Amino acid sequence: MPAVLGSPLVPRAVTSLVSCALTVVAAGAARGDAPGPAPTLDERPGERPEERPEERIDQKLAVWRFDALGIEPELVARLETLFRMELDRLDKQPMPSRRDIDRAITGDARDCTGEDRCLAAIGKKLGVDVIVAGTVGQLGDNYVLTIKAVDVAGARALQKIQSDPLRGQPDELIEGVRVAAYRLLAPGQLHGAIQVQTDLIGAEVRLDGELRGQTPLPGNGVIGKLALGKHALTVTAPGHDAPYQDTVEIHFQKVSPVVVRLVPSTQVIGTGRIERIERRPFYTRTWFLVAAGAAAVGLGAAIGYAAGHVRTCQVGAGGSAGGC
Repeated sequence: MPAVLGSPLVPRAVTSLVSCALTVVAAGAARGDAPGPAPTLDERPGERPEERPEERIDQKLAVWRFDALGIEPELVARLETLFRMELDRLDKQPMPSRRDIDRAITGDARDCTGEDRCLAAIGKKLGVDVIVAGTVGQLGDNYVLTIKAVDVAGARALQKIQSDPLRGQPDELIEGVRVAAYRLLAPGQLHGAIQVQTDLIGAEVRLDGELRGQTPLPGNGVIGKLALGKHALTVTAPGHDAPYQDTVEIHFQKVSPVVVRLVPSTQVIGTGRIERIERRPFYTRTWFLVAAGAAAVGLGAAIGYAAGHVRTCQVGAGGSAGGC
């Protein structure tokens, strides 16, 4: 039986932390209950240019609701608000607010749990082209979002996705919800970037085996529009024995900086040949060995001469020696 938030198996403190963090983000993103045009991207404070959608959807969207599967409805409501905020950034046209939907949908239609036909009927009442609905469940200590988009005119599902398991940290939950929104309706914009930071000149940069250029790379070293996930980075440079190799994690709409440093080799390149510089003690040099050999021969000769030479002396009648 899966653990339920608030039970002894899952610390309530973690749930409270996540809920509080999502509450702050969702409250800052809310546009109010009164209907009206959505603010443009330029009007949204704190939004960096690289996080803006490359191409906004020219269809009228609406989010029906996210249903909770065995977890606290309050947390699901926060995730739904974040998802609605991300779709609002993607959509060119204003989306109906939660209060607009509650006022327009009454009776048996409120019991719709995600079937294509009833979602299409709700979409027609709201006057939208595409309506989105989903569920949030728990898998161990993680959350899983199952979301689908339904074409209102054709009463058929356009796309259905299941998110990767979302960990219980606020930042990861927020990023996971944003990724889910793009995977559902704008998968072509689901990418990130890396920035190669190095003082090397003329080094070859390869990503997943593909040559991306030589340093310094254009755009201040940024390689953009990369698929999310892990990528293999290799940097090789003349005069350096070993290449730089690393696995870089690409995150959604973020630039991951990579600092590249290489250790110089012992090779000198530039004379048409490669000449290795070796550092040896002086007593291993040829000149020292020749000199030491000559000195040894001379010393041996001197010792041999001294040992083989006999001195003669004349001794007189009185016992005195002379003529040595």
